[in-house]
Amino acid sequence: QVQLVESGGGLVQAGGSLRLSCAASGRIVMGWFRQAPGKEREFVARISWSGGITTYTDSVKGRFTISRDNAKNTVYLQMNSLSPEDTAVYYCNAGGVGTIPGDYWGQGTQVTVSS
Repeated sequence: QVQLVESGGGLVQAGGSLRLSCAASGRIVMGWFRQAPGKEREFVARISWSGGITTYTDSVKGRFTISRDNAKNTVYLQMNSLSPEDTAVYYCNAGGVGTIPGDYWGQGTQVTVSS
């Protein structure tokens, strides 16, 4: 059983930045998904257990960076140049492959970008 604890969401103006954190109870492939109101949950980014391989959905490439600190079993999502279209609940996920989520989810953190 993997436990995930997220932090770092909030309200930011368009063009601003936020950093999300997800602390895991073990070292595992991890990623971020998001769900906007009225939409399905979608893949955002993933990082391998070593941190050497990262994958992003096209809409966030060049703006978001996923990273990890294995000493702390923590994964980060640095989000820059945010737009209102990024408004969603962001979920940390563990154990998935590619854009397919694994079985473990964080509680979700709200990110709201105002125009």
